[in-house]
Amino acid sequence: MNLAVKDTRHNLGRFILTTLGVGLLLMVVMGLRGVLRGSEEDATFLVDNVGADLWVVQGNTRGPLAELSRVPANLRDRVAIVPGVQRARQCVQFTIQRKHQGRDLRIPVFGLDWPTDKGEWLPIIAGRPLRQNHYEMIADRVLGLSLGEQVRVGKETYTVVGVTRGMVTQGGDGLGFFTILDAQAIQYDFPGEAVRLERAARAARATQIDIGRTQPQILERAAGAASQIAALPPPSISAVLVELEPGIDAASVASVISNWPDVAVLSREDQRDLILKGVIDRQQRQIGMITNLLFAVSAVVLTLIVYTLTLERTTSIALLKLIGAPNRVILGMVLQQAFLIGAAGYGFGYLLGQAILPHFPRRVVLLEYDLLQLGGIVAGICVLGSVLGVWKAASVTPNEVLS
Repeated sequence: MNLAVKDTRHNLGRFILTTLGVGLLLMVVMGLRGVLRGSEEDATFLVDNVGADLWVVQGNTRGPLAELSRVPANLRDRVAIVPGVQRARQCVQFTIQRKHQGRDLRIPVFGLDWPTDKGEWLPIIAGRPLRQNHYEMIADRVLGLSLGEQVRVGKETYTVVGVTRGMVTQGGDGLGFFTILDAQAIQYDFPGEAVRLERAARAARATQIDIGRTQPQILERAAGAASQIAALPPPSISAVLVELEPGIDAASVASVISNWPDVAVLSREDQRDLILKGVIDRQQRQIGMITNLLFAVSAVVLTLIVYTLTLERTTSIALLKLIGAPNRVILGMVLQQAFLIGAAGYGFGYLLGQAILPHFPRRVVLLEYDLLQLGGIVAGICVLGSVLGVWKAASVTPNEVLS
């Protein structure tokens, strides 16, 4: 006969309530660990799947995922002729927020280098990649856009031709993929009045210099579209994605490009480190502190419950000692009961988490390693939580049964 099991049956109601409380705490801990793992995978999913060995970004920056980066569009051609480079692609990265069907729609825009990059590498779960240079987009399912839905962005309307899974930013916002020309049109979209005022200001500046006074044609050109002025560069891009030929050392190619004074070169590992150690580092530490606090609360709750149960069994423990029961049997009963509460709470928390955690706004990833580690921590909490009860049980004397 196991005394711990028999005593648990005798106090079944309290045992169930205690298990529910501990299980809820452990479910929250599992959820926090899962959200942390999910945010790490979400933040690095684009870096791991875009197929770039090197990222060429604006000099003295760590863009485009960690900060703003702007480089000239012709940088792609400069990079493409470097020995060892198999393919170079332009990309644009920025975030917009618009009204769509009465709700705020936040879209981190990623511009694909059409026609070199049509989005075939994306994990498309519905629809297809881009087939034309304009008016099509691929949206992650987090955005809540359905296949074939039309979205008004800027002055144009774009049709959702593909839906992806897992393509989100560090903040959990679903990415929207456009051709790079469409992405630049969205990025540099200004109201008509703002364009008119800029052209008027440009013409006014031209009148202040000698060439504007002596050549009236310059004033007409200055008041026209910016694309017709040769001195003005085309819209900038965020970065150039570099794919290397098989067997080429990435460090050797990066050393060549990094000698250019206007750019910086980041490897795939550099981008991962920037995201994990910079962008979401504070989130990791915050979740870690909350998890430790929940572990402390669980330990306190378990300690109080085991100690209270031991106090209520003082007479029974004294009687056991009076009839000759060894201390190891009594102390083992207290420790086993703590383990029963911990194991039942862990099982309840895991089952409840399987039903609730998939409905979290952020993706939750529960790894087997994390679950085993959490189980070890729960076992340690059970041992620590039973210390006070064991001490109280050991201090009970057989004479107390007569009082």
